[in-house]
Amino acid sequence: MSARDLIQEALHSLEANKGRSLLTILGIVIGIASVIAMTSLIGGIQNSLVNSLGLNAARMVQIYSSQELTDSDVQKLQKLVPQIEQIGIVDSAYTEYKTGDKSYTVMAQGVDSDMLDAVGASKLVAGRVYSQAESQSGSRVALISRGGADQLCGNEQDALGKTIKVSNGEVQIVGVIDGGGDSMGSLSLYMPRETISGLFGDENPSFPSVTALAAEGTDMDELCKTIESKVRAMKGIAEDDEYDSVSATSMKSAIDSLNSFMGAFSLIMGAVASISLLVGGIGIMNMMLVSVTERTTEIGLRKALGAQPKRIQMQFLTEAIFLSLFGGIIGIVVGLLISLLVALAIDVGFAISLSAIALGVGFSVLVGVVFGLAPARKASRLNPIDALRSV
Repeated sequence: MSARDLIQEALHSLEANKGRSLLTILGIVIGIASVIAMTSLIGGIQNSLVNSLGLNAARMVQIYSSQELTDSDVQKLQKLVPQIEQIGIVDSAYTEYKTGDKSYTVMAQGVDSDMLDAVGASKLVAGRVYSQAESQSGSRVALISRGGADQLCGNEQDALGKTIKVSNGEVQIVGVIDGGGDSMGSLSLYMPRETISGLFGDENPSFPSVTALAAEGTDMDELCKTIESKVRAMKGIAEDDEYDSVSATSMKSAIDSLNSFMGAFSLIMGAVASISLLVGGIGIMNMMLVSVTERTTEIGLRKALGAQPKRIQMQFLTEAIFLSLFGGIIGIVVGLLISLLVALAIDVGFAISLSAIALGVGFSVLVGVVFGLAPARKASRLNPIDALRSV
């Protein structure tokens, strides 16, 4: 019997028992669908979080000092640490914005135009970024994140030119940027530092921080240690000082922690889904054992006509593999549909993991082999005389 004959015979046998076959593979479908859905959702959430930080998130360093750093300190630090590509002070403040019956919490960040790339606010979706001249003059212009524009106006284009009341003045939206961590009822705005200073004055409730962008290929851990050392030397702060402190934190460490957490969560979900696969495998074994019993006469006739035990074993093993494989394919489709619908419902990215799909198919075949081997061997070892007596 050729491989083509084996496949045709396996498909014919499964088609003859459609209802039982579908019920048998239900555990495989649930297990594979769970793995695919969770992998796609976790990947989408992970991508959305990283994208919200900006394209250069892995190269960003946040610098904090209990003795506030001035513009002069920042310029000096850039000269002392050549690995720093860009560095600047970022002011921030919070305010409320009401329009109609809706109220929003506005997180305003004062970022000069030459630092927009460093903070991940330079990827335009619509409009333009404000210029260096506007930064220096403190023009009442601002950038809004895509999520904020969708909340406020429904789309990016309608947000352009809209004015938003911020503290004791108004700013005009001149551009919409990709990314941003907006949730419902919150808006992220980027505007020149002079602008935020003029709007909030001395009532600014937040302390400014310093953001640095490292050059490509820089060892981020070493860079953070170097920055901390230089800032302490500039400010005369001892490493064991109880009152004053300095810290430089790389966004790369935060991204690595996020990846580790998501990886651990994926493993947990995979372990849970494997229970369904185990149940599905037992179901396949049970069905194949029943099938061997039902087809005892057929097996006897095949052996009487000269069929080798190996061929009988391959026939039943092929049926088990196809049964499991069909369950895996259905599970992959169901898992992708579930993850797509959930991603659309919670507004996160949708990521298709080809490795997870390949793993799902491979695991399905493995389940078929492992749980189909015992029934197949039982069929191949039947005595043809005893089998024919069961007619």
